[in-house]
Amino acid sequence: MRLEKRKPSGREKDEASIKLLAQIREKLYSEHIGSARRAGFNLSWMQEDGLEILKEALFSRAARKTKSAAAYGLRKMRGRMEKAALKVLSQGLKHPDRTTAAVCENALLVLKGRAPRKFPSKHKTRAGKFEIRQAPAKGRRRVIIQKVDRRNK
Repeated sequence: MRLEKRKPSGREKDEASIKLLAQIREKLYSEHIGSARRAGFNLSWMQEDGLEILKEALFSRAARKTKSAAAYGLRKMRGRMEKAALKVLSQGLKHPDRTTAAVCENALLVLKGRAPRKFPSKHKTRAGKFEIRQAPAKGRRRVIIQKVDRRNK
């Protein structure tokens, strides 16, 4: 995805910091989720500039991976930027784009200490341990399932 050049906010001190922000912003829009999350985390340490880039990525027409990485960066904001990041995530709940709203909802659930909403599992687990043995029978083989009690061994 080709990104438009970001307009400097005036808070950057020199040309090197502008280039670094541009590189990290490019990585945030990466297809590889690990690189995108790492970029989101790095932006979380960059105060107002990081918040601005993360907010732009969250509310843009980017892929879900990018929005998820931006929400991760907003979740990791600490210090005086923490309230601003929470405000951005709560604004995202009212966003007309469903993916943005879902990403923000999951991020706020993680911040509250609850697990994000997941789909129900297709596999059911059985309680207890079973051992499957084959016992010879007349003319054909039969599979017998016996409950094994491992405590008495």
